[in-house]
Amino acid sequence: MKTTDFAGYLTGYLSVYLPGIRNLSPHTIASYRDTFKLFLTFCQDEKYISPECLTLSHIDNDLVLEFMTWIEAARKCSIATRNQRLAAIHAFFRYVQAEMPERLLMHQRILAIPLKKTGKPAISYLTTEALESILKQPDRNTPAGRRDLLVLTVLYDSGARVSELTDLLVRDVRLAQPSTITLKGKGRKVRHVPLMSRTASLLGDYLEERQLTADYRLDHPLFFNSRCQKLTRAGISYIIDKYIEDVRKQSNILLPDKVSPHVFRHTKAMHLLQANVNLVYIRDFLGHASVTTSEIYARADDRIKRLALEKAYSPSVVDDVPAWQEDKDLLNWLQRLCR
Repeated sequence: MKTTDFAGYLTGYLSVYLPGIRNLSPHTIASYRDTFKLFLTFCQDEKYISPECLTLSHIDNDLVLEFMTWIEAARKCSIATRNQRLAAIHAFFRYVQAEMPERLLMHQRILAIPLKKTGKPAISYLTTEALESILKQPDRNTPAGRRDLLVLTVLYDSGARVSELTDLLVRDVRLAQPSTITLKGKGRKVRHVPLMSRTASLLGDYLEERQLTADYRLDHPLFFNSRCQKLTRAGISYIIDKYIEDVRKQSNILLPDKVSPHVFRHTKAMHLLQANVNLVYIRDFLGHASVTTSEIYARADDRIKRLALEKAYSPSVVDDVPAWQEDKDLLNWLQRLCR
């Protein structure tokens, strides 16, 4: 069977251009791939165009707009998810338009489809009391409980993204002082994050217990399941949900409605900010590209905003304002006040 132009360009884009030219991470490429898996499903189920017959001539701005509507209406996805899918399609057609200048006008119409405006959700994070309650839940008398405690502790202490945590290898852990852990973040950026002594001690005990100290185990996943496969994003979420449910049953501690792995990252950032750590250092600690990204934590902390307002406050009320409660004629009072 003869391959279509769409199949050829998409294969080259995902397997050659993104990893070879753009040097994007496997996680990013997987996100692009998932967008086009959904797009092929939409074309087949809604437009009755099978993947092997889909060509670039089928794809115009109307089809892409229908796909966006289908994502929101049929799949019940959020506007943020819709925008993420559209951004992936935009990126693909920027690549294709350089290869097919004869369809430049149609590609530009697709690129002109705007992202929808969406409000930014409030940052969810854990209070110190809530974090302590969660870390008390794992059973330290069992290997699984000790592993879960370490997963939660490293997730918080390092401020790691969940993908950075699941990608950790034994060689990424340095227990010698100063103890650090090496995280591979977005854009293949590598950063070395310092660890608290308690976390380093837990890591040392864990490596000994799991027999991960030998040199030939350096490339073994740091956190793995019963099948010796690295923990996945879903596995980390399962561990968190299990202990969050325990906390909800045992106490009245206030918790966010949904505690995702990223909430631990937000929590670390907020605790650093509340400890008066400079935003520049928080940016470097979290691996943000710009300090502007880190400023969301300053805007989210009501206590810090209140202190900033109190420092900026200066009395502006004049001393000789008449007491209008004692004035029979309010209009006269206003006139005297505004003279």
